[in-house]
Amino acid sequence: MIDRVLESLRRGERPVRYLLAGAANTAFGLSFFPALLWIWPWFARNYMAALVLSQLVCVVFAFSTYKIGVFRTRKNILREFAYFSSYSYIVFGANLIALPLLVQGLGLHPIPAQFGFAMVTMIGSYFWHQAVTFRSDTGT
Repeated sequence: MIDRVLESLRRGERPVRYLLAGAANTAFGLSFFPALLWIWPWFARNYMAALVLSQLVCVVFAFSTYKIGVFRTRKNILREFAYFSSYSYIVFGANLIALPLLVQGLGLHPIPAQFGFAMVTMIGSYFWHQAVTFRSDTGT
């Protein structure tokens, strides 16, 4: 098992590149939201505004890592960004509903509530981006 993973890393296969980009996106995304809350007191009181700003910044960051590092397509960047964003903003819409329910309804702190929601949506993003955003005929 470990030999296969190491071989996949060496060859730079798409699923491995996706996991590495996903790790970078996760680290960035999960740190950006709490950083806003911790650094600026206004965001600590207005966590939904922090969520909106975080979403905008993190979508651009994630698109860049997936386009350049994972799928490596040479198609129309605006069209791909529109498809990429469509998934992100569908998830974002769900997040706008889920976060207040988790925080106000269940009494969770905003940071672990957001972390949990993000974990739930990550797997689906690979399939969406492979099938819709960065689809290719070669499958590489």
